[in-house]
Amino acid sequence: MAATDFDIDVSYQSCAGVKDINEDASDLSLPNDPYLKQVKGYSFIVADGVSSAEAGREASHIAVERFLVEYYQTPDMWSVSKSGEQVLSAINLRLFRKSHQYKNDHKGYLTTLSALVLKGHKGYFFHVGDSRIYLLRDNQLTQLTQDHCASIEKDKTFLTRAVGMDNKLHIDYSCFDLQQDDRYLLCSDGVHDFISEDELTRLMNQPLSMEQICIQLIDAAEKGHSDDNMTCLALHIKSLPQQHIDDLNLELTRLPFPPILTTGMKLDGYRVLRQVFASSRSHLYLVEDEETHEQFAMKVPSKNFIDDIHYIDRFIREQWIGSRIESEYVVKIIQHHRPRTGLYYLMEWLPGISLDKWLEQYFPISPKRAIELVKKIALALEAFHQHDAVHQDLKPANIIILDDDRVKIVDFGSVFVAGVAELYSPIESQGVLGTASYSDPNYLQGKNPGIQGDIYSLATLSYEVFTHSLPYGQQVEECRSIRDYDKLRYISATSINPIIPVWFDKALEKGVKFDLYERYNTVAEFMTDLTQPNPIFLKPVPEVKQSNSLFFWKLVSGFWFITLLVVIYLFSQTS
Repeated sequence: MAATDFDIDVSYQSCAGVKDINEDASDLSLPNDPYLKQVKGYSFIVADGVSSAEAGREASHIAVERFLVEYYQTPDMWSVSKSGEQVLSAINLRLFRKSHQYKNDHKGYLTTLSALVLKGHKGYFFHVGDSRIYLLRDNQLTQLTQDHCASIEKDKTFLTRAVGMDNKLHIDYSCFDLQQDDRYLLCSDGVHDFISEDELTRLMNQPLSMEQICIQLIDAAEKGHSDDNMTCLALHIKSLPQQHIDDLNLELTRLPFPPILTTGMKLDGYRVLRQVFASSRSHLYLVEDEETHEQFAMKVPSKNFIDDIHYIDRFIREQWIGSRIESEYVVKIIQHHRPRTGLYYLMEWLPGISLDKWLEQYFPISPKRAIELVKKIALALEAFHQHDAVHQDLKPANIIILDDDRVKIVDFGSVFVAGVAELYSPIESQGVLGTASYSDPNYLQGKNPGIQGDIYSLATLSYEVFTHSLPYGQQVEECRSIRDYDKLRYISATSINPIIPVWFDKALEKGVKFDLYERYNTVAEFMTDLTQPNPIFLKPVPEVKQSNSLFFWKLVSGFWFITLLVVIYLFSQTS
């Protein structure tokens, strides 16, 4: 390897042992990209799925795979500790929520996790559970981690901490100096519980390759009558990278705000083609990479907030949030591959127009085209929700329409990520997030409606796509208090666009209910009622008496059948 790289020997082995299923997982990441290697380093991980939870294998594999992907997607100016804690908190909540899909309380997605990161001349570990990390230095074996276990009887213990066990994760973290010839061992309890410490020291100290040592560790655990899955990852640091003063400066200083850019200016190898957007909070430029000639959108923070630490942290977090969302309906964040001299991030360039301008050009549009647009926006929102993120500022200006009616959500400035929120203080100075016309009024009361807030915005957008109006009229923009909102009344979409069926209108109305108990809980529920007539919405008012219930349901069934035929006809029509 080059002089600025680690020279390491590393290997890992994992097997089911006497069990039918291997619920352990292990992997590593040695990035080839020089810049990514410099700012994030190398990472190694072992996880042991809790077998009694009955989804242990899935939990360990999710934890390992997502950590190695999402750690490298965190902003390059974040420290190792901040990046690791952020990612693990998000993974923990993901597993915790998946556990609640089970009706049986004894089932769940639980796993231990021990991760090691090498960066520069420093090592870092993150640890939850009873897997272990050992250091062999100068022939002395040291256990770096502590087991999160409690004894209930002789030879019987239970885990007190695991990833996915609680909605908040308590992580053991440590930073320490690396030395040449250090050897590290990450292993599950199926290995360390069945090999004595003296034997571990002897095995790790052998003048063999790490692959051979891993094989011998597994063999020794089997001879020790291991009754569990066996996983180990062995690492030998043959030499450390050269340490430069620039590396230290990157850790100790923040990137400065770039100046206001104009056409032709260059920043870190990107040439500004034009300014796309400017506001009091940020600037957006179309830039071209001088090496590859690829075009990107560059988002730069406004100098109005140069001394606002909360704004800066939130701006940096936008990049990470965006990089986690993988969807064809969400703008892609571009990974940096060279050092930055200023604070900004890159996104794919989208040569389209915002939904508000698109509607001005093309409204009215056919029902079929309109519902297809709404479906794509809904899929984009679901991509956020699958990563425990709530957009909070869905509006036409944040939705780009491309050729062939392709849709992209483009803004992450107001996104709330559950599971990592405890790592930050709320930015109360910003007031209500989002835009008044499309934001849930519950934000005014200091409530976080979560997914239901996005549903309110989606239903408002859907209403506008079909009517070019707002469900509560223009007066909604003048509301400043809950009392103002209480005075508003829903305007039937059918009264504006007679082609809209009653059941469709009722679904829109339910989607924008101010009372969260009356609103949809998921995007899927809303979209089901928007695309399939809900018989509840077909019930006439006033209700018929019980004695006429059979006749009533016959009428409803007939009406529903006719309505379905009408819907099929309407949504099959093109512009």
